[in-house]
Amino acid sequence: MNNLYAAAAIASLLIPAARCALAQKQMLAATPPMGWSTWNYFHHDISDALIREEADALVSSGMRDAGYVYVNIDGGWEGYRDAAGVLYPNSNFPDMKALGDYIHSRGLKFGMYTGPGPETCGGAPASYGYEAQDARMFASWGVDFLKYDLCSFRVIMKRDSGGDIEKSDALMIAAYRKMHQDLVATGRPILFSLCQYGWGEVWKWGPQVGGNMWRTSGDISDNYDRMTSIGFREAGLSKYAGPGHWNDPDMLEVGNGGMTLDEEQTHFSLWAMLAAPLIAGNDLRKMTPETKGILLNKEVIAVDQDPLGKEGDRAYAEGPLEVWSKPLQDGDMAVAMFNRIKGATGMTLRLHAVGWRGPAEARNLWTHESVGRINASYTVTVPGHGVVMLRLTHPGH
Repeated sequence: MNNLYAAAAIASLLIPAARCALAQKQMLAATPPMGWSTWNYFHHDISDALIREEADALVSSGMRDAGYVYVNIDGGWEGYRDAAGVLYPNSNFPDMKALGDYIHSRGLKFGMYTGPGPETCGGAPASYGYEAQDARMFASWGVDFLKYDLCSFRVIMKRDSGGDIEKSDALMIAAYRKMHQDLVATGRPILFSLCQYGWGEVWKWGPQVGGNMWRTSGDISDNYDRMTSIGFREAGLSKYAGPGHWNDPDMLEVGNGGMTLDEEQTHFSLWAMLAAPLIAGNDLRKMTPETKGILLNKEVIAVDQDPLGKEGDRAYAEGPLEVWSKPLQDGDMAVAMFNRIKGATGMTLRLHAVGWRGPAEARNLWTHESVGRINASYTVTVPGHGVVMLRLTHPGH
């Protein structure tokens, strides 16, 4: 097996220039990426067999057809690096190329994980000093998505900057730029996901280092307080997102059991309003009808995936009652009324306050029912920790 991987690594050095040009010109993530990741539910308890089963579940559940196409292995696959610098998967992954081929055969895309430091957050070998070699290896496996997690590179930043924040940030930016350049050099279009927890206002420089998405926060947890603290904190960042480059408030916790149905609908609605990547993090083989009802809500997904590519933002708030709006193509608008109180509460949508002119025809995206015509305002009871999400259309359109 070692000889097989070494041969693949050598063969991957032979990259036609035309393929490099293709990788540079092709837009990745024209809409926010959608898929599934191992981390939130399985952490490092993963294997080739599990990944194949989850890929099959993406297809059989209807999620692939709804847009969830990336199958991302988020750490736990790494084995050791030999004297020639070749990084081998652990024994749970006997043939990564074959696994990638299987994922592709299901109409899906293959995502992997490493980082710019010597080790991943889990203590496994990462890509420091081997960036170009690892990029070629990933390309030879058919990888379509790379999550690049800062982790141990923070030690290098501290050491080499002498504690100077500007120097530290410059080292971080250079590390992400280097891997992007090495990915482009492979000739394979690989979506580049920056995971450095929002440090250094990454939304301001992420596109310049080739980032297609970048984390705006630390890790999410499967509870309402952590989910909302991350999601609502993104207010004001909408101008930094757009086709090919997206703010990422981390993966979805829908279906993992830590939140109520209303809270999970809030989670999914908020991520859609943020034009966030929709990366499911549950066990797809064991989804309840309620979980499927959220993850497969095509009307809410359409808000997230709207081709206009505008991230939504907070329009106004009255204490813990928040109203967000998101411009959509053809002049439509998505509006979400979030109740951050535990008890059901009346909320009023004021059309002028969200920038809507004239009356609107409204549709409730969770009940899938028409609300009818709204002339100036609309008052509704919103469940505790819940949401009412509407799509507004100009009458006659």
